[in-house]
Amino acid sequence: QVQLVESGGGLVQPGGSLRLSCAVSGFTLDYNTVGWFRQAPGKEREGVSCISRRHGSTFYADSVKGRFTISRDNAKNMVYLQMNSLKPEDTAVYYCATSAWGTSCYEADFDSWGQGTQVTVSS
Repeated sequence: QVQLVESGGGLVQPGGSLRLSCAVSGFTLDYNTVGWFRQAPGKEREGVSCISRRHGSTFYADSVKGRFTISRDNAKNMVYLQMNSLKPEDTAVYYCATSAWGTSCYEADFDSWGQGTQVTVSS
């Protein structure tokens, strides 16, 4: 199956930037879509951004459009999330996940999940 490991989280001031990385291993051909989700304390997990493996079609949550950019390097089995103009409300644990057959960015469609990386936006 697919294994995922996130990295790149940390503490950043409002307006700052972070770049999250997701290393995908295992049977990496066995997924259609990879995405980033986040969960803040006391809040539901939400889809942040997703990208199709083959075509590179992207989805962004309205809350991050214009600030976040998802990308992938299939040759290196890496997925990235560049986060700019960070806000305190971006504070959450960010998870990388893959969907075997899904073409959108809904949590229920995703099968394999990483352990998450903490992003904290604070002064």
